Amino acid sequence: MSRARIGVVGTGRMGANMARRLKDQGYPVTAVFDAFPTLAQDLAAELGSTAPATLAEVTASADVILTVVTDDEAMRGIFAAEGDSLLTGATGKIFLNCATVSPAVHEEIDAACQAAGATALEACMASSITQARQGTLYLMVGGSEETFAKAEPVLKDLASSLRHVGGTGQAAKVKALVNMVMNINTAGLAEGLGLGAALGLDLSMLKEVFSQTGANSRVLETDGDDMIAREHDCYFSAAHACKDSGIANALAAETGVNTPLSLATEAQYHRMVELGLGELDKSGVAELTFPGRTVH
Repeated sequence: MSRARIGVVGTGRMGANMARRLKDQGYPVTAVFDAFPTLAQDLAAELGSTAPATLAEVTASADVILTVVTDDEAMRGIFAAEGDSLLTGATGKIFLNCATVSPAVHEEIDAACQAAGATALEACMASSITQARQGTLYLMVGGSEETFAKAEPVLKDLASSLRHVGGTGQAAKVKALVNMVMNINTAGLAEGLGLGAALGLDLSMLKEVFSQTGANSRVLETDGDDMIAREHDCYFSAAHACKDSGIANALAAETGVNTPLSLATEAQYHRMVELGLGELDKSGVAELTFPGRTVH
């Protein structure tokens, strides 16, 4: 695996930085592909790689293929049963599917890969762009133990925390819950700081008090200052937050569990998308809660 040829499908913020990390670790990154060809072409030029015109060419030129696409539809598209597909000539290949998509889609793709003579793992990421570049991702992996053992050297070069959580679909469920809780915390922090601003409180003081009491959270550290300063450079977009909360809420509906806070959070992020703010960082939900801001 230390000499495995790597292909990457989906060269946005995360995929591109994972490709850079693996190149730095000595892997031959042989092919990169994106729905927006110029993204892949620019990255290929940077890495000394190729940017094939077809998915089948990516599979042909790599032993391990990472996929980092946007949603269920995109995932099904790159593993299509007909036409251009990563499944063409896929016998013996390993697919590491890193996107946050529904557990059912991971299960579909795993079955399709097996039918094509390939193997797949879901490698769900609970980290952001900086960690992807540094190789310090938190990865939750679902799939067979045998495939995990084969792919573990590559995964370890991407992650500082690596956990095999069970069979296919299990990692996607865990990731959905991670993002559900994170998004609730983010939306709650935006309301707390927004109300503090409306009450005329010193927000630096308020943030410090939050950090020392039961109001503390990881998102206070990552998003609090950004909410106050209105600095919403994108590390994890509001559009993705909306999608991921939707995945969790769909799972809740399937199991009959009531999730009113998560439903309200999804509605907040959906509103951001409707207002054209979906590409802001998730901290941008504060634009809906702080007084005197342009969105109300």
